[in-house]
Amino acid sequence: MQTNETAEIMRRFNQAFLDHEPAILKDLIAPDCVMESIQPAPNGTRYEGYDACLAFWEALATEPVTYFDVEDTIAMGDRAIIRWRFNFGDGRSVRGVNLMHVRDGRIVEALGYSKSPGQSAPLPE
Repeated sequence: MQTNETAEIMRRFNQAFLDHEPAILKDLIAPDCVMESIQPAPNGTRYEGYDACLAFWEALATEPVTYFDVEDTIAMGDRAIIRWRFNFGDGRSVRGVNLMHVRDGRIVEALGYSKSPGQSAPLPE
């Protein structure tokens, strides 16, 4: 996969969260997608398959009180790194990165890592 294609998929992925538009995600996730959230420490929660990954990301994208700031996105072939800040309640936030892998125009892997916040961020179950 070309870097430009990966960059476009990451742009659309990020846009779903920035605009709170989960419908964008439906065409971006591979049937065999694997995603690991940032919590609970130390390993996060692992989600496997289209339905599980979509459900988690839809819940995150529709949360009205929380929001992401995308600080940087770097695409390299079929891989990408998204550097972000997740903002939640009373001005609190946590910074982190997602290591992304794309195959055939769809996300097959998304591994989330974060700096440890003073308290857990309110993520979907």
